[in-house]
Amino acid sequence: MPRIALLFFLTAISVTGWAQQTPVYSQYYFNELVINPAYAGSHVQFSATSMYRNQWVNFPGSPKTYLFSAHSSFLKDKMGLGIMINADNIGSYSNKNLYFSYSYFLKFPQSKLSFGLQAGFDFIGADFSKLDLQNPDLSFIPINSFKPNIGAGIYYKRKNFFAGFSVPMLINNKVDYRDANAVANQIKQARYYFLRMGGIFPINQMKTVQFNPSILLRSQEGQPLALDLNAAFVFYEVCSAGVSYRTVDAFITFVELKLSEKIHVAYSYDWTTSNLNAFSNGTHEFMINYRTRIRSLHKNLECPSYYGSN
Repeated sequence: MPRIALLFFLTAISVTGWAQQTPVYSQYYFNELVINPAYAGSHVQFSATSMYRNQWVNFPGSPKTYLFSAHSSFLKDKMGLGIMINADNIGSYSNKNLYFSYSYFLKFPQSKLSFGLQAGFDFIGADFSKLDLQNPDLSFIPINSFKPNIGAGIYYKRKNFFAGFSVPMLINNKVDYRDANAVANQIKQARYYFLRMGGIFPINQMKTVQFNPSILLRSQEGQPLALDLNAAFVFYEVCSAGVSYRTVDAFITFVELKLSEKIHVAYSYDWTTSNLNAFSNGTHEFMINYRTRIRSLHKNLECPSYYGSN
């Protein structure tokens, strides 16, 4: 029985590793570099973001994710460069990665089109020795795998409207394994696709209140399609609040606040709607964003507003 129970647990962990090989963020609408490399440099000025996600609170071994990203435009807003560092832990499984992004801009009188590439490395590991085993005779060799990967995307922006499509990971890497008992040998990186679209529209003459609807369609190999429906209101270009619905998984509420011209903070809470809600108290996610113009680099370039309404 201990062996059967352990086999079931490891299988569940490996399925989780497959289903969430790449972290799912609720606040990608504040930091779209996490889903699309073509977004690098879209803020024109230097922009740095830190995020922390505590998923399925009180569920043993639940995912905890830390992220830092930064990007800026260069060469008089002709190209963008970005970096993203991420650490995702799920039980005894971990995924740490480092990616660099490059984007090239095509400018039109009323819009901008950018093409993006990203390249980097994933450090994938699983250490089952951390599990609380009933049978100490069972032993597992830790899995550690270093895998390079590449991705691509396209992003279109004009006043009050944006759209993007990306494939952040193009290579289907498999994790090496040496232990016949390691059920986690099924962990591998699935190719997945993001289609993102939305807009922001004033709803009064003074433009002090704006409506910001958007969608995200997520397709991942071996998993059903997932759709996010987002709706937010922006008040006086100072704060925003809204809700999201993620099919099968969660209902999300979020609020964002401008602390200064350079600093914004945000918080979201995912109300779990799947069967996990019997064991989890939902998901907390925090974000802080810092933006500043580097005069020697950006000079007199016009920077878009934080909410993208210009």
